[in-house]
Formats: sequence, structure tokens, C-alpha cells
Amino acid sequence: MIQGFSHIGIGVSDLARSVRFYSEVFDFVQLYQLDFENNEVAATMEQEGVFRSAMLIRDDIRIELLQWVDVPVSGTGERKPMTELGFTHLSFRVDEIDELTERVLAAGGAVHPQTLTYVGAEGAPQTGLLYYTDPDGTRIEVMTNVPDLSGFSAADIKAMAGQ
Repeated sequence: MIQGFSHIGIGVSDLARSVRFYSEVFDFVQLYQLDFENNEVAATMEQEGVFRSAMLIRDDIRIELLQWVDVPVSGTGERKPMTELGFTHLSFRVDEIDELTERVLAAGGAVHPQTLTYVGAEGAPQTGLLYYTDPDGTRIEVMTNVPDLSGFSAADIKAMAGQ
């Protein structure tokens, strides 16, 4: 039986820089940092080699940042196309759509103003959407006017949806 969500893993090129970014911009706190040098988790990682891991937490969200030390990594550090399979982005609810822009830039991230979008029914509060990227190109969406469903169970959500 599933007990609950654990974490999301994100590959990074500079662990200290990424810890700073997620802490300074999104108020994550570092739970711990581990260096894996003896291949104790090589089977799990499907890769032998030295890597560093930092687990960050904010409310009920946990992010594990992973930096390989002696293994070549792939990827360009540019934003992945939204049409590419797999993980596409993180998303956070915010009060104001651009409230984090200065913090993102100061921490080494990027703002993508061309992604700013407002959606919703006419006459109702519009949902604002905007994308940032972290220093390694991971997309981070911020959204305004979306409900906080964190206090609801899956059964509650199904009942509200009439399922």
C-alpha cells in the first residue's frame, strides 16, 4: 500500500548553487547532504561513481538534488521541450505571478516572460502562469488563483469531481 509521496530527484551541475537557488527563491530548507563514494547505491542509481545528494524540504514537498562528481553527465542545461517525454516541470502556487522574478534572477535562474499566460472563464478570476528555470534549465511554473488542495484526500477529490 502506498503510504505517501517521497520526493522528486533533479540532476544538477553544482550542488551548492542549486541548494542556494531552491532555498533563496522557493524557501526550501536542506534536510541533509550525503556524499556517496563507495557505490553503496550503484544498483539503485544504475551507475557506478561518486555523487553528492542534498535533500530539501518545503511544507510537504521534498526535492533531492543530485550532482555526479566523477561521471560524465548528459544534457545541455537548456530547457527541455514540453513535448519531450518524462519529467517536464515543477509548479508552485503564488500570490502574484511575478513576485519571485527578482529572486530567481539573483539566484542564477532565468525568467521566460514569453510564457506568461492568463486563462479562465470570462468574469472569473484569471489563473496566471509563468515559467522560470533553475540554473540547470529545470522548468519551474508559478501559478496564481489556483486552489490549495493539500488538505484533501484522494477520496475527497474524487467525491468533489463526482467520481
